[in-house]
Amino acid sequence: MPQDSKLYIEDIMKASHALSKVIDPSPLQRNELLSNKYECNVYLKREDLQVVRSFKIRGAYNAIHQLSDEQRNSGVVCASAGNHAQGVAYSCKLLGIEGKIFMPTTTPRQKISQVKFFGGTNVEVILVGDTYDDSFNQAIAYCKEHGMAFIHPFDDNATIAGQGTVGMEMMNQIHETPDYVFATIGGGGLAAGIGSYIKSVSPSTKLIGVEPEGAASMKAAFESGKVVKLKTISKFVDGAAVKQVGEIAYQICTKVLDDITVIPEGKECTTILELYNNNAIVIEPAGALPVAALDAYKEQIRGTTVVCVISGGNNDIDRLQEIKERSMIYEGLKHNFVIDFPQRAGALREFLEEVLGPTDDITRFEYMKKTNRENAPAIVGIELKNRDDYEALMKRLSERDFEFIEINKDPQLFNLLI
Repeated sequence: MPQDSKLYIEDIMKASHALSKVIDPSPLQRNELLSNKYECNVYLKREDLQVVRSFKIRGAYNAIHQLSDEQRNSGVVCASAGNHAQGVAYSCKLLGIEGKIFMPTTTPRQKISQVKFFGGTNVEVILVGDTYDDSFNQAIAYCKEHGMAFIHPFDDNATIAGQGTVGMEMMNQIHETPDYVFATIGGGGLAAGIGSYIKSVSPSTKLIGVEPEGAASMKAAFESGKVVKLKTISKFVDGAAVKQVGEIAYQICTKVLDDITVIPEGKECTTILELYNNNAIVIEPAGALPVAALDAYKEQIRGTTVVCVISGGNNDIDRLQEIKERSMIYEGLKHNFVIDFPQRAGALREFLEEVLGPTDDITRFEYMKKTNRENAPAIVGIELKNRDDYEALMKRLSERDFEFIEINKDPQLFNLLI
């Protein structure tokens, strides 16, 4: 397939035919709780229920399927933060070919283990760099040195066509024309693929791209009128932590996206917990973005039909405590301080009795007592029952003889200590 910025509905239909032998369609489920909350019909396209627990199998398999026999025999290479790697690994095992998988060293262990599981002896995982972009550069160099085909996670027509089958399935499954479709953007392949199909069959459907606030590379590209590379990104939403979107994906997205919104990490975390607690859906941060975006559009979507693409469910259970922490901070229920306690008898008791509110709870206390000093600092985490209790807490803290720093409002301290 020529590498240009046009994707035709025929390409997606061919990809669907190739994938029909490999995967089953993912469910499209109406969510009662979300529908009631937003006073509309909310459907979830459950790509987290794919065999590799994300939509990435679609683009990966379609891209490898279109290679020549000679290219397949030479093996393939990919770079990925996890989900695309699993799709490539699974495809390599199915087709009996060799695969080299380059992944950032920051990739959650769960995703690395899954790549090895799905690929078996057909793949080798190579951990390098801190971000997807670091791994990408190493993977490209390896391809050139060994004459192997690179399977791009988002900036390739065949990959994008594979992702577009999500949109094709969705439109075949739904009984009414969706007014809004929300889809995560990392490199842009999913939004480009879905949008290409949806806009071909339902031009009135609005496609909303959703990015993490700490890695909003598509929004930056739209604002600049061209693809740009962000200097730094947050790695928290690993499935969408991309410094630079794909050129092909960007060109397509300029034609099919109706809007882009960015979501704070804490909001994503709240959404992850709500989907788990209310619906027993285990979801990764990137997969939570479309549902997290609904609050920002609650007025526009009232009375409409909405589809949120749940792009993946590869979440490491070791991250749950961090997710809860970030959620509570975002919701205004958890506050962290460095408090300088006077080294005198009764100082701690005074804090407990006169500063802490009746429903406030200390969840962290690390007291670093120093000799020959009038004051000694402590890291104190305080959990509130209601976010409105914050102002009263700060008033009491300011009125007493305690010097303090709010860690939540100091990015450097927060990243160092939390």
